[in-house]
Amino acid sequence: MAHPVLIQGGMGVGVSGWRLARAVASAGQLGVVSGTALDVTLARRLQQGDPGGHLRRALARFPVPEMAERILARYFVPGGTGSGRPYRPVPRLGLRRSQAADELAVVANFAEVLLAKEGHDGLIGVNYLEKIQMATPAAVYGAMLAGVDYVLMGAGIPAEIPRLLDDLAAHRAAEISVTVAGGETPHTVGLDPAALLGPSIAPPARPRLLAIVSSHVLAAYLARSAATRPDGFVIESPSAGGHSAPPRGRLRLDGAGEPVYGPRDEVDTGKVAALGLPFWLAGGYGTPDGLARALETGAAGIQVGSAFALCRESGLDDELRRRLLRRAADGTLEVRNDPHASPAGFPFKVAHIPGTLSDAGVYAERSRLCDLGYLRTPYQKPDGGVGYRCPAEPVETYVRKGGRAEETTERRCLCNGLLAAIGLGQHRPDGYPEPPLLTLGQDTGFLDGLPDDYSAADVVDRILKGASASSTSASAASCGSATGPAEGRLGPGESPVAGTGDHA
Repeated sequence: MAHPVLIQGGMGVGVSGWRLARAVASAGQLGVVSGTALDVTLARRLQQGDPGGHLRRALARFPVPEMAERILARYFVPGGTGSGRPYRPVPRLGLRRSQAADELAVVANFAEVLLAKEGHDGLIGVNYLEKIQMATPAAVYGAMLAGVDYVLMGAGIPAEIPRLLDDLAAHRAAEISVTVAGGETPHTVGLDPAALLGPSIAPPARPRLLAIVSSHVLAAYLARSAATRPDGFVIESPSAGGHSAPPRGRLRLDGAGEPVYGPRDEVDTGKVAALGLPFWLAGGYGTPDGLARALETGAAGIQVGSAFALCRESGLDDELRRRLLRRAADGTLEVRNDPHASPAGFPFKVAHIPGTLSDAGVYAERSRLCDLGYLRTPYQKPDGGVGYRCPAEPVETYVRKGGRAEETTERRCLCNGLLAAIGLGQHRPDGYPEPPLLTLGQDTGFLDGLPDDYSAADVVDRILKGASASSTSASAASCGSATGPAEGRLGPGESPVAGTGDHA
């Protein structure tokens, strides 16, 4: 299996949905669905009536029909629940597994990947967050049942994921460790495929694993052992959208209140290349010049997020997408790397759009609550049990659970805000609709050369053809040298998939 030159970023929640991933894969590159909170997105879309019948079509192909039927019986509402009606809740993540939670996660990930893989023979990946450890085993297994080609994992150190993939591909019971704040006793979550689906289900193929990292030091740490080694890396710069790694060392903020990055945060791509694994560069590389620069470092290609987030196939609510696009195009869009917004503790890029959670007035009006809990942190209680807390929940609740009040300052509820950004925001019994939260990369230079309302195929075509032209010019300028830095990577008439196969 050849490696792609372009990886479409796995933007959650639901921005990188199956339609976007399918469009990118149909254009010959790696389409990626976001695996974050697919259980709740499936449940809410079924409650909207499943327009077009796509989810029901996918569920009809699930290998255990009775399981899919239980999901439909619980969540599907013919014709939809109607505007303003609250959505039925889904099981919350926890260390104590429930069959209902596992079934919903497996079926939801299966459906999203299956739909993304329809109608083409291209590559599909799924992106997960290491931070959301309690969701991972069931989610990954569902994606594998649908034949996912790549798993991409970031927002932490995915050292246990290679073994998880090996075990699930062998249909063995699999587990990963879960960090419990203040706890000394090891905790794990896992999944036994045979117990959940039955022993007759054929073992799924093992996907490749790409670790999303921001440091050559972390890349070397993961590559040191077969037990932790991924199949490649996505090296992400601080300008990329969504979460980013904090600066190394003591956190310093500039005059705008954004984290200050320095020389210690620069990635030595030579040291990454020396590890012998393919890597892709991300964050400000979504242009023909960006691809050419990446290839010159020895990278296999680039990961592109923001350009795809604003294309027609994006999962963003279309009105919000157009507002972002207009502001980005006229230079009035402000994207701030906010060190406090995310309950995960990582800096998070917040796109400032009036009427969203970036608006101080909207943030102040929203009552603090945590009813989804994907970013909750397990913690050891004084009685030895395990509790869960989130810095975005009510301050007094968080403090009562042992958290510090200063950790709650300016925290946004990403779970509800990101669901609202794709048109799946909860409606409260008092009529209050959840406001959206928008994220984007800080470099919008990718818009140059794209049509006003462009498609995913336009993005792929613009980057690959532009880089191909640059490669041709560079080759001509090298006085006939046969060893220019771009040669053998992307040239006129070459396939957009390059390299040979041997993981973010």
